[in-house]
Amino acid sequence: MPPLTVVFDLDGTLVETAPDLVDTLNWVFRREGLPELPYAEARNMIGGGARRMIENGLRLDGRAVDDAEMDRMLADFIRYYGEHVADRSRPFPGLDAALDALAGHGFRFAVCTNKREGLSRLLLEALQMTHRFEAICGPDTFNIYKPDPEILRRTIHAAGGALERAIMVGDSETDVATARAAGIPIVAVDFGYSEIPVAKLTPDRLISHYDQLVPAVLELSQPGSQLGA
Repeated sequence: MPPLTVVFDLDGTLVETAPDLVDTLNWVFRREGLPELPYAEARNMIGGGARRMIENGLRLDGRAVDDAEMDRMLADFIRYYGEHVADRSRPFPGLDAALDALAGHGFRFAVCTNKREGLSRLLLEALQMTHRFEAICGPDTFNIYKPDPEILRRTIHAAGGALERAIMVGDSETDVATARAAGIPIVAVDFGYSEIPVAKLTPDRLISHYDQLVPAVLELSQPGSQLGA
């Protein structure tokens, strides 16, 4: 029987990356002569990848750019962010203990994110977390973005797991939609980056701290549940 697999989103779920991402966005905007965005406003733009973050920021300023300008801004963003990927980003409190406890119950872990795989690995390596995950997959890994469930299916497969024995943990409407489309349970964290309060998205479980993750995952994997059936 394949191992039980917990697949995590990255930004706003595993790691509080907003400080470095917002700093990067505002660095790009300063170069373009655009006003910086307030941290609280820009924080919830995270989750759809760097391009979408830039697009959303430009939309707030009422500015549209052509593809060439967008590509240039995106390249600047990726370069600068890669140099500052873990300046202020840190794992959310309680994460390490939760992963240790779940590993003790035989779970394995993977990352499925809309952040590029190279940047994801750079970040997790800087935080000394890479060894935790059997697979780290971004949109460039398979040329697929969430909420397309195929990126989640392929991530689970890359981790050596099976769809019918997997749970997703995420922070946004995109993550809930991805898990639902793939047909697996979703645990949502309410401390991440979501424009819609995640409680309104009716995830299978909702947690406010990582000390609540282990009981949530174990409940979803009990006999009679979707995973324990």
